[in-house]
Amino acid sequence: MEQVISNFTWDSERETRTGISEAVYCGNKSDADLLEIIQFNLDKNTPLLLTRMTRSQWSALPENIHKELDYDEQSSTAMRNPHGPRSEAFSICIVTAGTSDVKVAKEAQRTLKFNGIDAPLFTDLGVAGLWRLMNKIEDIRQYKIVIAMAGMEGALFSVLSGLIESPVIAVPTSVGYGVSSGGNVALQSALSSCAPGIMTVNIDNGFGAANAAIKIVNQFTR
Repeated sequence: MEQVISNFTWDSERETRTGISEAVYCGNKSDADLLEIIQFNLDKNTPLLLTRMTRSQWSALPENIHKELDYDEQSSTAMRNPHGPRSEAFSICIVTAGTSDVKVAKEAQRTLKFNGIDAPLFTDLGVAGLWRLMNKIEDIRQYKIVIAMAGMEGALFSVLSGLIESPVIAVPTSVGYGVSSGGNVALQSALSSCAPGIMTVNIDNGFGAANAAIKIVNQFTR
């Protein structure tokens, strides 16, 4: 049932319908609207995930709200009352081509954490130094779903998918310059890869990649 509260409408039944509870995208929201949404969820004592929350938005919140939320500046996320750990034996990991991709990777990791899934990060495994990826490949092969982040030319997606059995969820990142700027080359690389088994989400969409993984997990564990 939708609950209309002032400037926003809270979808309280989204998790029942989709398997994933509603999250709050903070971009373009006023400080007043954000505070109202957060206070509504505090009053209801519901699990709450906020994404793309800037440092200035966080700083504008009252101190009593700071005490209620777990804010992580690197991932631009905040959460409260995350779902408890899932007991199902299903594993997800996150692989990045470079340390410049970690911000997006952290968004995915925190989204998974909020939904009760601990996902380790394997960082700085770009194929410009292929030995780095090969040194970790046996560890990566232990996971059922792999979320991969890469900018520049996005070569990691094809190489990684050609080395492991698990499906790869590709997240092109806006890391690069010149023709690679904005992540469009990495996006096209992910979409046109000759390695089968790659699913692609939007540029910098760590949140979307995490939720895609959760939906896959839900099909086998619920």
